[in-house]
Amino acid sequence: MGSYLSLSDAAPSRLARRPLSVARAELGLGALARAHPRRLLLHREASPLSRGWWERRLLASAEFAAYDFDDALQWDHGEGSLVRWLAPKAGKARVAVSQADRVIAGNLVLADWASHFQRDVVVIPSCVAVEDYMPKVSYELRDPPRLGWIGSPHNEAYLLEIADAITEVHRRTGARLTLVGTTARTLGDLESLIDRVPWSPDSQGVALAAMDIGLMPLPATPYSLGKCGYKLLQYAAAGLPAVASPLGVNADLLDQFGMPRARTQDDWISAILALIGGSAAAREQLGRTAREITARRYAFDVWLPRWVAAVELEAVSL
Repeated sequence: MGSYLSLSDAAPSRLARRPLSVARAELGLGALARAHPRRLLLHREASPLSRGWWERRLLASAEFAAYDFDDALQWDHGEGSLVRWLAPKAGKARVAVSQADRVIAGNLVLADWASHFQRDVVVIPSCVAVEDYMPKVSYELRDPPRLGWIGSPHNEAYLLEIADAITEVHRRTGARLTLVGTTARTLGDLESLIDRVPWSPDSQGVALAAMDIGLMPLPATPYSLGKCGYKLLQYAAAGLPAVASPLGVNADLLDQFGMPRARTQDDWISAILALIGGSAAAREQLGRTAREITARRYAFDVWLPRWVAAVELEAVSL
């Protein structure tokens, strides 16, 4: 098992600061392909610099190769930076899906797309290690109330989708937003309401447990429909009540957890204010129910047998 650079993300700025590490990573991919592994599991992409050649070569080199993806990479055409435009995920995802012996998709939307290029497609939802998340102990509101978001630098711009709602909730309640991810200030006027926490495996558990309400806004795009709800599962694993856009897997998770869904700015304002204005007992019921459902339906251990079967080329049925 290995990763390209063992970084939290492969942003072009990070790659540019590590030219020697990038060169070693690219050489390592070549060594792996020449080794002709018996079994190979490729997650998302082999290299942020590849346009599909590494994915094709690696998957073809193995006796049995599985490709796993949990985002709508097929609709990611590289918007946002020159490097992403030169090596978009869409093309390499299609190459990987068609080249693999088996595809593991994170939801039915991704599986339906993959089935056009691959006969052997298995659906395994995104999972979390519930035991790694510190559960909330107190559901009394902090002073001021603490909204929260966790994710990658590339996705934090989604918060701008609900900037007006966050600003209005702050005006009415004084609520602030804890953002777990990067320390770079990229959200304009919202930054005056934000307290940033650098992401680490340890910090995320502590930070989530200290929040009052998690947020997961998504833009209404095809890419969002391919989302697998991982952020919402993280909130649930911490027992954190949350509000989310009902797109993709989110819609089903929100129904299971009994948590509010929001589409418009007014929806977001109403949903957040209802949770802030509700009782600690009501927030606790939401959080504990979500954590219990996540442990029972979306924990790694629950899906481990299906993962083993998918990777080991045993018979797996949808």
